[in-house]
Amino acid sequence: MNRVFEITKKNILTENQILVQILGICSTLAVTNNLRNTLIMAIGVTLVTGFSNLTVSLIKDYIPRKIRMMMETLIISFYVIIVDIILRAYLPEVSKALGPYVGLIITNCIIMGRTEAFAQSNTPLISFLDGLTAGLGYTFVLIIVAFVRELLGFGTIFDLKVMPANFVPVTIMVMAPSAFFVVAILMWIFKSAVLKGGEKK
Repeated sequence: MNRVFEITKKNILTENQILVQILGICSTLAVTNNLRNTLIMAIGVTLVTGFSNLTVSLIKDYIPRKIRMMMETLIISFYVIIVDIILRAYLPEVSKALGPYVGLIITNCIIMGRTEAFAQSNTPLISFLDGLTAGLGYTFVLIIVAFVRELLGFGTIFDLKVMPANFVPVTIMVMAPSAFFVVAILMWIFKSAVLKGGEKK
């Protein structure tokens, strides 16, 4: 249980993939102006990371070292295709809105990073947990960014109007560059409050 807690804490807080390791930034900038789309993208990345870690850990002893990254990419691609097919079948509007970004999950540094850094040297179940918690850390950041951008950019939350009628949308918040500012502020708050707090302990 201590190992489980340690991995969860690292992936969500102290070694968060976006706030600390600065990975997965492209999708953070691209899809976070709408909470619904962001949540679905984050769930997709979380599942792909978890199952990719699990699969790599299961077959790592049978993968030649020279082609391990090629095999990891193939495994990740397999799960991304499944996510894409499910979205096209059951959530076509979301699939259309996300466009090419679902396919680009394959290139997400977080997934390859976890398969290389963790799954290659750990057991299947703990690797699966690592993948899921890394995805949850990613989701945690994306949801905050999307909440701020959708609220200020459209005056909505999950496409429901929550701001008063006289609210003037902040146009820049629906544009990708605004995500830079929100993520930078989050990094500043996080490193000041969480990491420095941990150092004092």
